Amino acid sequence: MKKKLIVTTVILLSLFLAACGENKEEVVANESDQELQEFDIMLDWYPNAVHSYLYTAVEKGYFEEEGLKVNIRFPANTTDPINLAATGDIDLGISYQPDVIAARAEGVPVKSVAAIVRNPLNHIVFLKDSGIKRPKDLEGKTVGWPGIPVNEPLVLTIVESDGGDMGKVKMTDIGFELNAALATKRVDAVSGAFINHEVPVLAAEGIETNHFNPVDYGVPSYYELLFVTNDDTWETKQDEIRSFWRAATKGYEFMREKPDQALDILLKNQDEENFPLNEEVEKESLAELLPRMEAEGEMFGSQSEDLWEEVVQWLADTEYIKEVPDIEGLFINIAE
Repeated sequence: MKKKLIVTTVILLSLFLAACGENKEEVVANESDQELQEFDIMLDWYPNAVHSYLYTAVEKGYFEEEGLKVNIRFPANTTDPINLAATGDIDLGISYQPDVIAARAEGVPVKSVAAIVRNPLNHIVFLKDSGIKRPKDLEGKTVGWPGIPVNEPLVLTIVESDGGDMGKVKMTDIGFELNAALATKRVDAVSGAFINHEVPVLAAEGIETNHFNPVDYGVPSYYELLFVTNDDTWETKQDEIRSFWRAATKGYEFMREKPDQALDILLKNQDEENFPLNEEVEKESLAELLPRMEAEGEMFGSQSEDLWEEVVQWLADTEYIKEVPDIEGLFINIAE
């Protein structure tokens, strides 16, 4: 009887320990299978060098470490990122500083959370043999632009700062056929061409160009690209947004230290059907971008209130905006 009792006790103890083990395994399994938080972002265009740090962060698992499953979407047109961020259909979109100011001036509740590229990539580009030497030479010429409104005050400021008459410059909307229009001499110059993309693409085709940097002709050194969200999304998801930026910053730091590896990751994620990439062009593009993505003594993504005020004033002076928005509502500094 005693022997039977001992055996029974051992069996019960074994069952108890086994149950404990199963419960422990269930807890571990539940923790490992814990769902990541869905987080939707939209690029400003198809994947290219400026997005390398994002794809690096995905590949290296930095977003997952922050508990996020980041879904990267592409826009159908250039206004999609800011529009969809404004409506809350995406968490973050990559847009442009002047567009954020213009939207806010019209009562659209969008704000910037981080600066990606810290000065203008959009230059006035023209053929080297065009005879154009200075902005005033654009008088009597046709300048093509992609229909993005900020190009109007930009060209106006550049021309008038050199003593030119904007009334003598013809602006024509050529969509995004900037390079084709310039190469075929359909236009004399283009605004909206990025020096890290259109310029090296033309160079790869053997077409030599020159360009006017807007900062040299009275345009503030505005943030070219930044991440935007809306007020409600910021209030309800600021923890996730901060988590996203911590992971994105890790991706940026990897890209800065190992640009060739980051570029390889980008090339694996290119949209070959709609926007195939030229490796040499993207390599040159990344070399152009890196010095523009971080200022000495400042963290990646940081923003300056003084610069926001300067850009707002420029847009008001050129009548790009009718109402001056409150500076405090325009941006949040998450890179602190």
